[in-house]
Amino acid sequence: MSSGFKVDFKSQGSGGVCPVGATVRVHYTGRLEDGTVFDSSIPRGEPLEFVVGQGQVIKGWDLGITQLKAGQKAVLTCPPSHAYGAAGIPGVIPKNATLIFEVELLEFNM
Repeated sequence: MSSGFKVDFKSQGSGGVCPVGATVRVHYTGRLEDGTVFDSSIPRGEPLEFVVGQGQVIKGWDLGITQLKAGQKAVLTCPPSHAYGAAGIPGVIPKNATLIFEVELLEFNM
């Protein structure tokens, strides 16, 4: 895609793809382009739960998660337009940062 957003599938998963409006549980590790980890649900043992397509997460997640099946792992590359943009998150994510997320869609329910 010309936007720089991409999904790199790492495993197959099972069943159908996750639809917009589903409640999902996702394990993730977020990195900056230099490899610095800025957040991860894995050490906490608490997957992130949200409703896909409702703007509860960054645009790259809403777009990427709807391409995955339950149990599937992928790497989401989210350019600033699909992440936190020019604002970033002071002290955590630089302005105009491209973010790389390793994600696993544990489950989804409508």
